[in-house]
Amino acid sequence: MKTRVDDVDLYFDVAGAKRVPDGPTMVERPTIVLLHGGPGFDASIWANTMQTLSEWAQVIAYDHRGNGHSDAGPREKWTMEQWGDDVAAFCDALGIEKPVVVGSSFGGFVALSYAGRHPDHPGKLVLDSTSARLVIERMFPVFERLGGPAAVDAAKRFWTDPSPENLADYSQKCLPLYSRRSDAMQKMTEMVGRAVMNQDVLEHFITKVQPTYDQISLLGKITCPTLVLSGDDDPVTPTACSEEIVAGIDPKLVRFQRYPGGHAMFDEKPEEACALLREFVGA
Repeated sequence: MKTRVDDVDLYFDVAGAKRVPDGPTMVERPTIVLLHGGPGFDASIWANTMQTLSEWAQVIAYDHRGNGHSDAGPREKWTMEQWGDDVAAFCDALGIEKPVVVGSSFGGFVALSYAGRHPDHPGKLVLDSTSARLVIERMFPVFERLGGPAAVDAAKRFWTDPSPENLADYSQKCLPLYSRRSDAMQKMTEMVGRAVMNQDVLEHFITKVQPTYDQISLLGKITCPTLVLSGDDDPVTPTACSEEIVAGIDPKLVRFQRYPGGHAMFDEKPEEACALLREFVGA
């Protein structure tokens, strides 16, 4: 399905009903909005998570503008500000009030933009393996620990020049290090195989957005309960990134959960992540 948001049509999928029968009455369930990583991927990475969460919530995942099945729109609107504003506009277009917004990786960048620019809009916020600013030097010690000098070299080249050649080398030497799961390569192959990729938006992000990406000033504007997740072996958004986010949010609002694993708890430990989300939403 698609809905009009500002000047583009955004593609989205829904799992689970908002209102469900409970004996003689109907009860409302929370609405969770999932923001996918990338950029350049699509919301299909959330497919399994959506089915699990739909047992107790209405779950919606959409493709960011320029990503997946959504319209590209003008390239000059591929900005953190616009992607964040799109979250609020998307929810308003569908009549979603006080959503639980879950952003993973790049989706967390978007979630931060949204929550900082529209502080009265979200009901709760989950930031999974993400950062408020990109300091690529933070990545290299973890890449070296997990993959040696070859991984560091590939990471340096990709994060300064995301050419197809450097992306291919990064995909071979670095992406497998994102996960500590034994089936990591199989899952990655499946994810890439089913995704609608947009290399242009990835290159645009790394060359135009990433060099000045800094949302630290937005952290203090967040007013909703926030759950921050970080893997001990995450090479691309190391734990220092999550600690920086936690330090910038009102301590009465934020909860920090570390886990043994790599990048993205909903991929690394899906059962634990979904159970933790249910607890957080119900608290």
